[in-house]
Amino acid sequence: MESGGILATLDQLFTQLVVGPIGAVLFWDVVFWDNGTPGEVELPIVVLWLVLGALYFTLRFRFVSFRGFRHAIDCVRGLYSRPGEVGEITHFQALSAALSATVGLGNIAGVAVAVGVGGPGAVFWMIVAGALGMSSKFAECTLGQMYRKVREDGHVQGGPMLYLRDGLGQLGWPRTGKTLAVVFSVMCIGGSFGGGNMFQSNQSYAQIASVVPALDGTLGAVVFGLVLAFLVGLVIIGGIKRIGHVAAVLVPVMCTIYVLCGLLILIFHADQLLGALGVIVSKAFSFEAGLGGFVGVLVQGFRRAAFSNEAGVGSAPIAHSAATTDEPVREGIVALLEPFIDTLIVCTMTGLVIVVTGAHESPDAGSGIQMTSWAFASVFPWFPIVLSICAVLFAFSTMISWSYYGEQSWVSLFGIRSILLYKFLFLLFAWAGAIFQAQAVLDFGDLMILGMAFPNIIGVVILSGKVKEALDSYMTRLKAGEMIRNDSPAASA
Repeated sequence: MESGGILATLDQLFTQLVVGPIGAVLFWDVVFWDNGTPGEVELPIVVLWLVLGALYFTLRFRFVSFRGFRHAIDCVRGLYSRPGEVGEITHFQALSAALSATVGLGNIAGVAVAVGVGGPGAVFWMIVAGALGMSSKFAECTLGQMYRKVREDGHVQGGPMLYLRDGLGQLGWPRTGKTLAVVFSVMCIGGSFGGGNMFQSNQSYAQIASVVPALDGTLGAVVFGLVLAFLVGLVIIGGIKRIGHVAAVLVPVMCTIYVLCGLLILIFHADQLLGALGVIVSKAFSFEAGLGGFVGVLVQGFRRAAFSNEAGVGSAPIAHSAATTDEPVREGIVALLEPFIDTLIVCTMTGLVIVVTGAHESPDAGSGIQMTSWAFASVFPWFPIVLSICAVLFAFSTMISWSYYGEQSWVSLFGIRSILLYKFLFLLFAWAGAIFQAQAVLDFGDLMILGMAFPNIIGVVILSGKVKEALDSYMTRLKAGEMIRNDSPAASA
C-alpha cells in the first residue's frame, strides 16, 4: 500500500475511533426551536457552556468589565507597576501574548461565516457575547495569578492545571481537582499540537502558496514548513519572556494594519455606515423568519464569538500568570481587555466591512475568508496580498503562544526535565502541518481546545467566591486611594 493510502486509512480510523466520539459530545447540538430547518437554531453544547459561564461571571462580579475597563487601560500602561513584584513579563506583554493566540483567522473568516449563515444581525450578537466574555477572562486570569508558583528552574507557572488542583484541594475536593487538572492538561497539549500549531501552519502555507506560485507543491511546502518551524523555534526556546517580547511587537502591528484598512474602507463608505449599523441591529432582532430565525441569528453570533476570543477556555490564564504583579485581581482586570479587542474591535470591524461593501449579498464573494478578502479587495485590489501576510503573522503569533500553553500543561504532567522533548515535538508538528493535511489531527486539536472549557469553567465557578472576595477588597483599596499611580505627585515624593 502506498504511503498516501496508509495515511488516508489512519486518518479515517482516527476520525472514527477518536475524533468522532469526542466531537459528538462537544458539538452535541441543543435544539432551541424546530421549524423544519434545525441547522439554523442549534447550538453546540460547548458553546452554550461558554456563554452561560460568561453570563454567570458577568452577574457574579457585577459587570466588572465596565467597572474595571478604565483601570485596565491604566494597568496596561504600567501606571500601577512597582519594582520588585513577582513575574517574568509586563502587563502589556501578557496581554499581547494572550491576544496573539486568539486574534487570527477566526477574526477574518469566522465573522464572514457568521454573517453568511446568520445574516448581518449575527454581528450584533457577537458583540454581546464578546462583552460577556470579558468577565470570563477576568475570573480565570485572576485565578491564574492567585494559584501560580515559581518552579525550581526559576520560571513562573500558572493556569487551570494549578488552580483546579490546588484551589479545589483547599475546598476539600483534592481528587476532583486533580482529575480536572489532568483532563485540562491533556486537552491543552492536544490543542497546542493541533489547532494551535498544525492548523496554523497548514492555513498560512495555503495563503502564501495562493499568492506565491513558486511555493505551490510538495517542495514548497517542505521549505515553508522548515522555515516556519525554525522561526518559531527561535522564539519558543527563549520561553515566555521572548514570547512576550515578540508578541508585544507583532500583535499591535497585525491589529493596526488590519483595523486601519478596515477603517479606510468604512471612511470610503461613510454615507452607508449608519445604514449598515441599522441593518445589523434590526436584523439582530428580526422575526421575519419567525422565532426560529431570530434564535438562529443569535446562535451564529454567540458561536463565532466563543470560537474567536476563547473566553472561558482556560488558555489565557497560563500567559497572564507570568505577569509581574503582586495583585492577582489587577492582572484579571487587564485580561478583560482581550475579548474587547478581539471581538468588539477586530470582529466588529470585519462585520461592518462585509456589510457596507455588500459582500454578504454578492454571489461572487464566496464564503469564509474568501468573503472577507472580496470585501476588502472591492476597495483595495491589492488587499489579498496583505491578507496573506497577515495570515502568516497571525498564524506565527498563535503558534508561539500556544507552544507556551502546551509546555506549561506538559510540565504539570511530566516535569520540567522533559520540556525540550515537548518543544521538539511542537516544532515537528509545525513542520508537518505545512506538508500534510491529516484533517483528523487538525479536527482533534480544535476539539481539544474547546474541550478545555468544561473542566475550566467548573473550577472557576466553584472558586468564584474567592475571586469575588479578592475583587471587592481590591476595588475598595483602589477607591480609597491606597494604590498610588506612578504619574501621581505622591509617587514622585
